[in-house]
Amino acid sequence: MDLVGLLKSQFLCHLVFCYVFIASGLIINTIQLFTLILWPINKQLFRKINCRLSYCISSQLVMLLEWWSGTECIIHTDPQAYPKYGKENAIVVLNHKFEIDFLCGWSLAERFGVLGGSKVLAKKELAYVPIIGWMWYFTEMVFCTRKWEQDRKTVAKSLLHLRDYPEKYFFLIHCEGTRFTEKKHQISMQVAHAKGLPSLKYHLLPRTKGFAITVRSLRNVVSAVYDCTLNFRNNENPTLLGVLNGKKYHADLYVRRIPLEEVPEDEDKCSAWLHKLYQEKDAFQEEYYRTGTFPETPMVPPRRPWTLVNWLFWASLLLYPFFRFLVNMISSGSSLTLASFVLVFFVASMGVRWMIGVTEIDKGSAYGNIDSKQKQND
Repeated sequence: MDLVGLLKSQFLCHLVFCYVFIASGLIINTIQLFTLILWPINKQLFRKINCRLSYCISSQLVMLLEWWSGTECIIHTDPQAYPKYGKENAIVVLNHKFEIDFLCGWSLAERFGVLGGSKVLAKKELAYVPIIGWMWYFTEMVFCTRKWEQDRKTVAKSLLHLRDYPEKYFFLIHCEGTRFTEKKHQISMQVAHAKGLPSLKYHLLPRTKGFAITVRSLRNVVSAVYDCTLNFRNNENPTLLGVLNGKKYHADLYVRRIPLEEVPEDEDKCSAWLHKLYQEKDAFQEEYYRTGTFPETPMVPPRRPWTLVNWLFWASLLLYPFFRFLVNMISSGSSLTLASFVLVFFVASMGVRWMIGVTEIDKGSAYGNIDSKQKQND
């Protein structure tokens, strides 16, 4: 390991990143709270301001992937479709196999200049999580309980609110509902067999109702579905801890632009269309494992500097007073002060490890429990 690699793997560097992220995130959340007074006066101004505040938070994570880790992502796509990316609203269907696939989806949105306004379909519990969850609340993210009878109306209502959204956005959706593991795959294929659906080798059975209601609610506002299939070279298994350690990964992303007019409006036909899409995604993955590449033309969208500029701004604003406080604390010589410093450092260490731990694949949501096997409402 070279000197730079050794430096990147040090916990002190990780602690600096976490401090800047947490401190800036809470400041931004506070500013977002005050922007609520704009909602009844000028809703579109409220939205535009919160898009940019949201970017200040989410771009810090993208910065880690693109600038700190240096992870490369080659997009394989149709050259005729490529100029439309970032110029239109789109539903992005991304496979859900890797710990950082959500981060690669954000990186895709950042490369095409729509990260600040981009949306996800997220668990309702995340709305109560400080920083990212609160940021999502102010940017009108769509939250669900994963219980269809409860979600049917609330998700549709949230999606309809996005019809007059003033900023371009990608609506990222993981139709599999949870990350791929061999155990979940086995249960998923049992459900597929019981329903008479074709087996999938590299994906879980997609949950179709959420996708269908998204398409129905955003039709004539969203121009296309971007079918995205992500993989990593040399059997790399990327993790958030690896990114934080500065490890460079090599990603390939196959992006197909499918005009929304080609997606059926009828729920049953839309469901069948999505199942067929996942069979095709499976075939693309099979080809990737066999040949080491995806079809279509490889392209590398330019890496924009704004994620790095944003992080440097917050770091310069927050790190000087923080380190000055630490120096004063240590130089005081008080045993109580030093003990407090060690305690804070220990709690921060546990906090960092916890934040990394919640991204691990084996900590993902349950798939195929008794209720869902007996009564799956995909």
